[in-house]
Amino acid sequence: MSEADEAIMDAVDQALRKYGYAELTMQDIADENEKSKSLLHYHYDTKEDLLVAFLDGLISDYEERMACRKEAPPTERIVEFLARFVFTPEDTGREQFHLALLEMRSQGPFNERIREQLVRSDETLRTTAAEIIADGIEDGVFADVDPERTAAMLVAMLDGARTRQITLGEANETYTRVVVEEALEQIVEPILVDGVELPDLDAVLADLDRDE
Repeated sequence: MSEADEAIMDAVDQALRKYGYAELTMQDIADENEKSKSLLHYHYDTKEDLLVAFLDGLISDYEERMACRKEAPPTERIVEFLARFVFTPEDTGREQFHLALLEMRSQGPFNERIREQLVRSDETLRTTAAEIIADGIEDGVFADVDPERTAAMLVAMLDGARTRQITLGEANETYTRVVVEEALEQIVEPILVDGVELPDLDAVLADLDRDE
């Protein structure tokens, strides 16, 4: 990605957090980038082009992060995978960002290009979790379960928790944390081989915060 494209994607990120998907305009994005709207149109014809490129970049960045962790122990990787779904009331920027993404997801049934990116995102999450579990089975730290089915259950739980926390607000302000803890206790810990332990969730969350 060119320097100009990176600057534009950063502007999309900031504008989405401020205005959400529905109210977002090309001018809003241009204002965040301190560039004219005509320059944005030079690189991208429509707001849809911008948002599709933005989603593509998000997914690619996630894939790269997971690839860099490929050699880490599966027990570390599964806790990190779950921890990435946690956000707290103090994480206002992340909440606004995920709310904007939720608005974009509502367009999936009506916009084929956005739907393609949403399908890719879901497949990436499930594939990542399944690969971690399969690697754990191969390394002898996880019991011989079905990686794909276990991964699908984890992603459904976590995605639902994030949506609930975003949409119901203060009444569920720590819901993602609670569900991640339950996923670890009810799904991941039961498949651990005797003698194997998981990293501490708080320590993993702290490491992720430092990496952001």
